[in-house]
Amino acid sequence: MSVAIDTIVDVESRAVPSHTAPMAVRMRPRTLDEVVGQQHLLRPGSPLRTLAADSEGGGGAVSVILWGPPGTGKTTLAQAIAHSSGRRFVELSAVTAGIKDVRAVMERALDDRDLYDTSTVLFLDEIHRFTKAQQDALLPGVENGWVTLVAATTENPSFSVISPLLSRSLLLTLEPLQHADLRVLLERAVEDPRGLSGAVEVDDEAFAALVQLASGDARRALTGLEAAAASALAMERPESEAGERPRVTPEIVSVSVDRALLRYDRDGDQHYDVISAFIKSMRGSDPDAAIHYLARMIEAGEDPRFIARRLMVHAAEDVGMADPQALQVAVAAAEATQLIGLPEARIPLAEATIYIATAPKSNAVITAIDAAIADVKRGSFGLVPKHLRDAHYPGAKRMGHGKGYRYPHSDPRGVSQQQYLPDELVDRVYYSPTQHGNEREIADRLEKIRRITRGG
Repeated sequence: MSVAIDTIVDVESRAVPSHTAPMAVRMRPRTLDEVVGQQHLLRPGSPLRTLAADSEGGGGAVSVILWGPPGTGKTTLAQAIAHSSGRRFVELSAVTAGIKDVRAVMERALDDRDLYDTSTVLFLDEIHRFTKAQQDALLPGVENGWVTLVAATTENPSFSVISPLLSRSLLLTLEPLQHADLRVLLERAVEDPRGLSGAVEVDDEAFAALVQLASGDARRALTGLEAAAASALAMERPESEAGERPRVTPEIVSVSVDRALLRYDRDGDQHYDVISAFIKSMRGSDPDAAIHYLARMIEAGEDPRFIARRLMVHAAEDVGMADPQALQVAVAAAEATQLIGLPEARIPLAEATIYIATAPKSNAVITAIDAAIADVKRGSFGLVPKHLRDAHYPGAKRMGHGKGYRYPHSDPRGVSQQQYLPDELVDRVYYSPTQHGNEREIADRLEKIRRITRGG
């Protein structure tokens, strides 16, 4: 059987990372005890601890799916398990592997189990890139225990992993690393021989800047440190400082790492989470939070037309008649966005966001239309009253169409007592204005109108 050698990696035979490898690779923990962060997954007796235990020839380890943002330790945990476990450890990348490669691993794992009493751990990186058919190929080996699967994904497994595989695995969620965790990683990298081996000194403010810019991503933090250290080492120093180690300062960090890593995937969870927070912040009347999430979407490259559409929907849904001007502002912002584009469009988008967030809120409009639609779907609509029917076509008046219709403008009040709803819904109330903003006045006026039209 022929398998591409660059697709399957047997970790046991892989060499230690070269000194030319990126520092994030060189500093990868060799055991679970070296792992920083994700301690909620590394308690004694946890599935990952069980996998890492020296249990050559043993069975019973459960397959796991590691779900989390980039740089939170999915591959690191898998590599630590590889170094700690007595099992054979095989790594596949869903970017390059196919069904043929998966089947080759399964056949080898079955032979190792039956012939040598050796169990196999299969680490599959970026499993969300596998098609359904490719994921189906994993099922026999996982189901029968030929391999213990450790799969990693940055996408929500509920959408990217097939249900049979989810039901046979534990889903473990990784979180972005805390600032304290990142600081530990950076300090270790400065002194560790695998890292900078003490070649530079790093100011506290520089550490803080690197941590802040990393946004919870360990790989980003170590890459930033490596770039900043390279800059510091390349700078010429006065002779008086010849005996001192180069210093990494905040200024050097700012030059080496220009902006924070913004976690946002226009097709993934962050897209939905951020837009959800944006809408709920406006609904909750918090303009500061709403502007923050707007900035995140703009900086992440979100389509400004999508943002404008959500502003229009929110203005109608959650502000409504409490301030009808909100919808006009949102529509104007959408038109301006279409005409001028980014970066200038950020201004009308921000204006509409702040206007909507600070406007009085009412969902009476959407409640009214949804209740009316629900009645129509249930068949509660009845016949249009005859006096409201079109009386302009020949023969309509002979059928009584328009007979008895009262023209409101003929009444000095501008409103006449008259039935407008079908008989089956004659007392139905759909629109109930709130006491917020403009609807307070509408509520008072509507109460008087309904007393006249309905004869109350």
